[in-house]
Amino acid sequence: MRVTEEGQPSLARETGRSAGRIGIFLLVAIALGYVFSFLTPRLLGPVDNAVFASFWGILMGLGSALSPLEQELSRQSAVAEVDGGRVGKPALRALVVGMVCVALVAAITLAVPVLADRLYGGRPELGVITLCGGIAFACQFATRGLLVGHNAIKPYSWLVVAEAVARAVLLGLVVVAGFTGMTALAIAAAAGSFAWLLFLRPARALVDPKADGEGWHPVTSRMLLLMLGAGLTASVITGYPALVNLLAPGGDEVRMGVLFATLQVSRVPLLLLTPLQALAVPTVVRMSGSEDGMHRLRRLIALGTLGTIVVGVVGTVVGLLIGPWLVQLLFGAKYAGAQGWWVAGMVWGAVLLTALQLMTAVLVARTQANKVLATWAVVAVSTALVLLLVPGDPVLRAVLGLAVGPTVGLVAALAFVVRKPGNVPGASDV
Repeated sequence: MRVTEEGQPSLARETGRSAGRIGIFLLVAIALGYVFSFLTPRLLGPVDNAVFASFWGILMGLGSALSPLEQELSRQSAVAEVDGGRVGKPALRALVVGMVCVALVAAITLAVPVLADRLYGGRPELGVITLCGGIAFACQFATRGLLVGHNAIKPYSWLVVAEAVARAVLLGLVVVAGFTGMTALAIAAAAGSFAWLLFLRPARALVDPKADGEGWHPVTSRMLLLMLGAGLTASVITGYPALVNLLAPGGDEVRMGVLFATLQVSRVPLLLLTPLQALAVPTVVRMSGSEDGMHRLRRLIALGTLGTIVVGVVGTVVGLLIGPWLVQLLFGAKYAGAQGWWVAGMVWGAVLLTALQLMTAVLVARTQANKVLATWAVVAVSTALVLLLVPGDPVLRAVLGLAVGPTVGLVAALAFVVRKPGNVPGASDV
């Protein structure tokens, strides 16, 4: 489908309205998610929070790893919508690949005794909830992709919020009923991933199971590559508590519970990322279409990197001075053991992760998926090596991992983005 010059302004306005609506609903969902993650440490206390944070990290990490499923199905759905049809077997194949991968990972964490002990604190019911929630997440992201790709913005936006609302409502019911144990809170956490059931009917109408298309091999290989990259990203963001428990076990349970609660505070800067990432890709594509644009882009990247370092240093100092007080204010007197240097290291890592996600958006705009994968592999491997090899207690290794991994990753990302790309269309083709 070609869009004439006369149709471009209206298309841009429509796209802007859709992005604005989705952005508002997404921010509401993120805010509700933070309410949940800030309340559960208060309800559980530090010891149980050390286990729950690991469970939460695995569940949300699986959800993050499945985000390419939404992107892939949104692409297929958009193509089908332009052609006046519905998605076919390739969409269902992508969904099956996502479900099988998540089920295998969750089953391994549950079936291998040492993993179940480190990740779930010897509570197999948490592994079962993770398995069910992960499979439901695959259906949820597939539903979201179908809806947004077919320009069904209203139901898509409501689905984004419905996930967080379902989780928050069930949490409220659990608290009112007095069932504030770890299993009840875990069920409330996983409940949000079943919100897709409310939107099954409109999504089902966009699928034609008889329509043929790409076979299993291309769909599977593409999805595995995309999910691997997303999984690496998730391991150092949403799934970090689980990574710490897996690679640096044996820490004092109270201190680890306080540490993971502190991590929630330090990750607030990542909330600022959503609207910036949406702007990054089209901006980079336009600026990369000429020598002058590339020069301005490099200058912007240099200024942004310098600004990131400045913000990171300021955030580190602020975290060092008031971090422990803020943690105790948010989570209560039980979390009075937080240390200023914990918050300082975590804030530094969070600021750099924000910059990293913007840097990888630049690479996405240039269709350099291999470099995106390489960047997050550098971050994940660096962090894992710190957790495994640095001497000291698990708290020290966890904080160092959060600081060192993103720092090394930012250097790698800068090396990629400052190079002149050879695969970006000229300005007249954008």
